[in-house]
Amino acid sequence: MKRMKTSLRDLFEEIPKEKREAARLSFAVSDRLAFLMESKGMSKKQLADNLGKRPNEITRWLSGEHNFTLSTIAKLSTYFGEPIIHIP
Repeated sequence: MKRMKTSLRDLFEEIPKEKREAARLSFAVSDRLAFLMESKGMSKKQLADNLGKRPNEITRWLSGEHNFTLSTIAKLSTYFGEPIIHIP
């Protein structure tokens, strides 16, 4: 049997562009959330308690794999008093 040599770049290129962009945006939101929490010295439990969520939900948010709704982003922006995302 002949073995195929597939590079990581080839595999990456097989992922549709819109899915790559969705992943990029999701990680950007989770990175921003982590930054805001750290800058305020806030734990996952504190954020969860303040937003009426469970700590495991905050963990999912910070994983970069959560599909944030606009409502959640608005809630987070309001809570921190700073934008989570910026739309030019």
